[in-house]
Amino acid sequence: MPPADNTRFLVEAARDRAQAARRRAELAVSAAERAKTRPSVAEVARAAKVSRSWLYTQADLIAALRQLQEQAPAPAKPAGRGASEESLRQRLEAALAKNARLRAANAELTRRLEVAHGEIRRLSR
Repeated sequence: MPPADNTRFLVEAARDRAQAARRRAELAVSAAERAKTRPSVAEVARAAKVSRSWLYTQADLIAALRQLQEQAPAPAKPAGRGASEESLRQRLEAALAKNARLRAANAELTRRLEVAHGEIRRLSR
């Protein structure tokens, strides 16, 4: 008895999954449009539970996303949130101190290596 040919069912399941993904992506784009946000491809893909690479294969959805991104204003940067001058100075001092410690440790390791090489040469004679 020949094995059963189930390819028809596999093809139907694949088509159903593709259609469901497409519907979810369309709904995610529509939701972003209603929210008047500036959606990214990653945000829409996450909301639709699809991969970004799949979403990029859907030219019309990507075009709709680009149009939404152009229409929505760019998010404003929060004012007064930058690091203070004192904070930056402290970070610089900490980095310089760490750099000095690393240089000293490197010098000590180099000295030890030189001693070890000298000892190897002395023993190999």
